Amino acid sequence: MVDNEHEDLVDYDDEEVDEQVTAEKPQAADDGKEVKKGHYVGIHASGFKDFILKPECLRAVVDCGFEHPSEVQHECIPQAVLGMDIICQAKSGMGKTAVFVLATLHQLNPSAFPEGENQVSVLVLCHTRELAFQIAHEYERFSKYLPEVKTAVFYGGVNIKTNRDVLKNDCPHIVVGTPGRILGLAKEKSLKLDHIKHFVLDECDRVLESLEMRRDIQEIFRMTPHEKQVMMFSATLSKEIRPVCKKFCQDPMEIYVDDDTKLTLHGLNLYYIKLQEAEKNRKLNDLLDALEFNQVVIFVSKVARANELNRLLTECNFPSICIHAGMKQDERIAKYKSFKDFNARILVSTDLFGRGIDIERVNVVINYDFPDDSDQFLHRVGRAGRFGTKGIAISFISSEPDQEILDKVQSRFEVNIPELPDEIDMSSYMST
Repeated sequence: MVDNEHEDLVDYDDEEVDEQVTAEKPQAADDGKEVKKGHYVGIHASGFKDFILKPECLRAVVDCGFEHPSEVQHECIPQAVLGMDIICQAKSGMGKTAVFVLATLHQLNPSAFPEGENQVSVLVLCHTRELAFQIAHEYERFSKYLPEVKTAVFYGGVNIKTNRDVLKNDCPHIVVGTPGRILGLAKEKSLKLDHIKHFVLDECDRVLESLEMRRDIQEIFRMTPHEKQVMMFSATLSKEIRPVCKKFCQDPMEIYVDDDTKLTLHGLNLYYIKLQEAEKNRKLNDLLDALEFNQVVIFVSKVARANELNRLLTECNFPSICIHAGMKQDERIAKYKSFKDFNARILVSTDLFGRGIDIERVNVVINYDFPDDSDQFLHRVGRAGRFGTKGIAISFISSEPDQEILDKVQSRFEVNIPELPDEIDMSSYMST
């Protein structure tokens, strides 16, 4: 039995399965358009109004407080609104979500579907329920002046009958979800994918590196029309996974902003503290007393440690919220919403919260437990200093493995992370 399971994984990762995707959508040519920072060829824009978006989208952009596009938006949106396939890697906090949200809303035409007919035109897939919930919220924000546009989010942990009812009685134009639940709904024909015009993978490396998720993605992809726009986004996109991404695309525009040779989280100050495991709680209390913060995220390695640290913080008069994978889905979403709505200023979390989740007010990240690899370090610290704001990330180093990974981070990203000084200028991590 074990051998058969292993055989299935080998077969699944084989070229034969990749060819099934390629048969649906031809692989991009080897000389596909690859654009790196400073080498963008195309339509340049100094403001969102220059992207020639729908007036309703531009009004929403203004309401959200965006004045000037980030570099990744500057380079992606002009091509994305024209329906071009996109593969984009850019560091956390650069506004990648807004790229595909605005591009798909601009192209969406709800009036093209007769009332009562299947209307699902945009499908966005991601690896966690929290991220799916967040993306759906962004669609709601940017479609504020497009009242006819309907968005729905589907993920596991919710009674599937609820999803079926939404699809049957109030079919959305935009569906955001996790692969397992989306595939289940599509297989039973509750979710019809025959009108999909835009297929988006967010944090695509996490989705495609998992063999199980990749299998689900391939199956979902084959249910969609041949002619559609495919867009893939991630903060980390290894050279090994890029060819897999290209198999889903037709002649994609490849945009790699701040490629993985350098860590350039603009406005984010990085520090470490060497200490013993037993000294962590006292040091954490001292930091929370000394630092000025809007909101802070504290990362730990395990569910039990998250619960215990959350309890200790509350006892020490630091009211906090705790999120981890051991919670029921509705509880996780409720706590995420509560933190985003500023009902608490401190969040204790496992790596569940470390990737893709965007809370605008977070300006401090503390690695109470150091991450297992340099990619996870990047995703964690990227929760602070989002989209041009300032922030600070402080990492506790309490073992040789911690030190080894810190050294790898500094080597890989060509960055020097100093020891935390006795005093820090508040203006270096607090936006005025």
